[in-house]
Amino acid sequence: MASWTDVNARICGQEMVKYDLEIKALIQDIRDCHGPQPVLTKLNSQVKEKFIKLRLRIQDLEQMAQEQDEELTRLAILAETESQKHQMLSNQTAWRKANLACKLAIDNMEKDELLHGGENQSTSPRRATKESVVETSSNFTESLMSISRMMSQQVKQTEDTIGTLATSSRTVHETNEEFKNMKGTIHLGRKLILKYNRRELTDKLLIFLAFALFFATVLYILKKRLFPFI
Repeated sequence: MASWTDVNARICGQEMVKYDLEIKALIQDIRDCHGPQPVLTKLNSQVKEKFIKLRLRIQDLEQMAQEQDEELTRLAILAETESQKHQMLSNQTAWRKANLACKLAIDNMEKDELLHGGENQSTSPRRATKESVVETSSNFTESLMSISRMMSQQVKQTEDTIGTLATSSRTVHETNEEFKNMKGTIHLGRKLILKYNRRELTDKLLIFLAFALFFATVLYILKKRLFPFI
């Protein structure tokens, strides 16, 4: 993670890393889960909660980036938010795959129970199993829809951030060009000042010689008139 001067931004970044690790751990629990359905439902609820907190922290970090005075710091924080968004999308994909694997494992387990249960099983457990399968499918469909909405929002936010980064890059480039132009102007001004200083010195020397010549001429004329015999 970049070294930021803003303490709140650093804390926000640490919290995002924490949520990311917790989400990965929960996804691994879903992969290892073989039922029953309430366990999977509880795990998915916890993952949703972590994703919501992570998304909020990403939005907070983006807001902090806009409030930075230094352009380099702002760009570094925006780059970190982009990295976190991509990581969140990767976790969402892994979450979807883990749910599919867990659902398949639960379905296979329920099929085995139905096949090996024999004819002496009552209608009530069968109905409960069917209801559980329907509930699983419904919850999973809802999870997929939620993931789709979240990914759509993240794609839009990514596009906005890329546009902001492009604008910031152009601004930095234009600023550098202005600095180069200012440097050239300052260098030219310095040369002109040195030139004028040398010319001023020359003018002063010429004026001094002119005055010296004038006084010498006056003295010579006075000498000839007042002391013609010398």
